[in-house]
Amino acid sequence: MSRLIVQGDLITDRRIIPEQILVCEEGKIVYAGPKRDEVPDLVVSKGYIVPGYVDIHIHGSHGFDVMDGTLESLEGIAISLAGYGVTTFLATTLTGDLGQLIKVLQTCREFTGESRPGAQLAGIHLEGPWINKKHKGAQNEVHIVPPSLEDAKQLVEAAGGLLKIVTLAPEHPEAAEVIEYLRNNGVKASVGHSEAAYQDVKNALAHGLSHVTHCYNAMRGLHHREPGVVGAAMYHDELTTELIADGIHVHPVVMSILHRIKTTDRTILVSDGMRAVGMNDGEYELGGLRVFVQNGEARLADGTLAGSTLTLERAVQNMVRLCGVAIADAVAMASEVPAKIIGLGDRKGRLAVGYDADLVITDELLNVRKVFIGGTEFERQE
Repeated sequence: MSRLIVQGDLITDRRIIPEQILVCEEGKIVYAGPKRDEVPDLVVSKGYIVPGYVDIHIHGSHGFDVMDGTLESLEGIAISLAGYGVTTFLATTLTGDLGQLIKVLQTCREFTGESRPGAQLAGIHLEGPWINKKHKGAQNEVHIVPPSLEDAKQLVEAAGGLLKIVTLAPEHPEAAEVIEYLRNNGVKASVGHSEAAYQDVKNALAHGLSHVTHCYNAMRGLHHREPGVVGAAMYHDELTTELIADGIHVHPVVMSILHRIKTTDRTILVSDGMRAVGMNDGEYELGGLRVFVQNGEARLADGTLAGSTLTLERAVQNMVRLCGVAIADAVAMASEVPAKIIGLGDRKGRLAVGYDADLVITDELLNVRKVFIGGTEFERQE
């Protein structure tokens, strides 16, 4: 029987619980509580034991990109993410033509068909092509199209149940029926890369819109006479919000404002990482566009931000260091909250009996030291 026992200060359920023991058997947590008698094979943490991080918006890492459409790239991403404490992720696409997107989704289905090393691919986040050209960011304008119910049906079918989130611009006239179709098929519709007015977002809520992609970035901002997408995100409690907490995409003060308004329950830390994560500065490719990375910032030639080189490990640290967020809340925004958003809240994101034995041992500064996926230690690549 596969068994893992770890001892240390647990961070779960928005609390730091000192001197606890986790016992994991066959990939599940079977005991979580106070220290018991001495046991063999004990892994002792001098920092924290936290739930495995869940990244619901990640395009690539370590030279690989989801849009490569290959099993090799997905495996490369999964292995590299685990090194940063991510144990579960959504493979996130970019704007492309329908045929390319269908191929990528089918490759994701094949990837989940057998056991793979690294972080577990739990689904797909389709970002584009149903966005607004005005806020395209680093998305390739050539392939941007209005939402289409026919296309939505093809993509949902191609994903085979893996599609979890779709980012779109709800101001398109055709968006309402697509949002309803997605909701009825268990897919979250998210507003992003959008010029929607506040009323557009409010109307879309009635059809099933429930999420906001990388809040503040690539969307109509808050104005005192037109609340825009950002105003709607802040005002409506039913909207959960992603945040790229690198201090580059969003100023730390504005990061703090979002957290104060949306609270931990509705704020999800995402990386929006691209293939330059973990790589040296230089030139890269994103959705067919040239991206230049300098001092860790990824930008197109015109200066537009193009994804990020952020990891969830650093995002959690940044919320604590730059925004003064409590450690337990910062951890929850990268584990418990995103797990709930994608329907895995009964299996992942907490250190509790019955949950998957996905856990991370960190030092006192939340640097990742050991990663366990399904109770098995992941051999980190240095």
